[in-house]
Amino acid sequence: MKASEIREMTAEQLEAKLGELKEELFNLRFQHAINQLDNPHKIADVKKDIARVMTILHQKNA
Repeated sequence: MKASEIREMTAEQLEAKLGELKEELFNLRFQHAINQLDNPHKIADVKKDIARVMTILHQKNA
């Protein structure tokens, strides 16, 4: 996700997206633990997306 896409979202949409990303990260970590993950770099990408969403969410709430 790009930061410009995230900035266009409302606070409620950001909260929902954050929940989705955290669930996706959990699933990726689980797949990695049982050696079924094809692309381990996907974990880092999802972590960065979570950080972007949290940063913009904090900016909107401040």
